[in-house]
Amino acid sequence: MFPNADAQWWEGGKKIKSGEEFQARKLNTDLDRMTRRQAGRRSTTKTDRKRGRYIRAVPAGDKLHDIAFDATLRAAAIHQVERREEKAVRGVAYALHKRDLQRKVRVKKAANLILFVVDASWSMAVSERMEATKGAIMSLLTDAYQRRDRVGLIVFQKDRASLVLPPTSSVLLAKQALVDIPVGGKTPLSAGLMLSYETILREKASHPDVMPLMILLTDGAGNVSMTPNLSPLEEANTIAHLIRESEIRTVTINMEHVAFDQGLAKRLAEQLGGPCYNLGQIRADNLLETVRAEMDGR
Repeated sequence: MFPNADAQWWEGGKKIKSGEEFQARKLNTDLDRMTRRQAGRRSTTKTDRKRGRYIRAVPAGDKLHDIAFDATLRAAAIHQVERREEKAVRGVAYALHKRDLQRKVRVKKAANLILFVVDASWSMAVSERMEATKGAIMSLLTDAYQRRDRVGLIVFQKDRASLVLPPTSSVLLAKQALVDIPVGGKTPLSAGLMLSYETILREKASHPDVMPLMILLTDGAGNVSMTPNLSPLEEANTIAHLIRESEIRTVTINMEHVAFDQGLAKRLAEQLGGPCYNLGQIRADNLLETVRAEMDGR
């Protein structure tokens, strides 16, 4: 956390007020197809655990756990005539074979985790862009609260990344965390990505069925490495690939001004395996619908 929530904790820092909330544009990427369709409800997701609602059965194959006896008996019923001799030899009324076995498919309620990862360096052009960023975040935070999602906020700037808001369902805490985000300094993009990765892994360890979505707001121009062996760009791409391999869903919002855009955010989004949108696009009236589509898999 930044000391004393003071935006001017180093020379050149400047406090930026939160921007006006607005609605949003639709982002289309694939998520778990078995998700909620209404606000105020958690997502329904498939689970391999012996918990959750039994919705159907599938052939068990070699997975001989959580057998669906009703479906197994039905699958074997059509073969009982042809197994008449076998039943007589074995002295049984009903003959079952391994190929008859069916296992249960279950679903359970799972929370979404929306982790905002914000580049607060001066590389994001001017302070007005951070104000717009805060407006976007506040719109999404309010919507996440209404949908009972957990939200978190990571900010990276100068020489480090900070978990300003650990994952929570409190929109009040989220709003307080946004008030005094300092702006300025270099861009430790790798540190921001790594802290995001670690935060999501911890959350998944505590809540195994959580469905994380990382929303990265940056221009993609990292200029600080965590290690001496790799350039900032190489290091960021390596971590981005790690996030993609871990099947963490991402949305990148390019905060660079269109006149100065070198395509860095778009290339980073490709490494992350998610879509990239620019600030102008998300300022349209359907930003919230965009993120809802990400979580609902439309």
